[in-house]
Amino acid sequence: MPARIYKPAKSAMQSGLARTKQWLLVFEQDKPREIEPLMGWTSSGDTRQQLRLWFDSKEEAMAYAEREGIAYRVEEPHEIKRRTISYSDNFKFNRVGPWTH
Repeated sequence: MPARIYKPAKSAMQSGLARTKQWLLVFEQDKPREIEPLMGWTSSGDTRQQLRLWFDSKEEAMAYAEREGIAYRVEEPHEIKRRTISYSDNFKFNRVGPWTH
């Protein structure tokens, strides 16, 4: 069963950068989930899907996967694009659109 090593992005509801500096190793789904006929719940016999292993660096996660014989793929994080604007830019004379309340 292959594993995925990635650095999770922050959610839309998150303002800080908590839990985005560590690398995460997650096992991918090996077989599809089944629907239990009695209750209708989805279930899976694969317990490795529940594991989420956190590492301080990408190299540590890769070393763990190689040491345990786990096939893995690494997904590099996307760079954050920040726009630096100031409050005074709202009142410039050469503004593209008119400023109104």
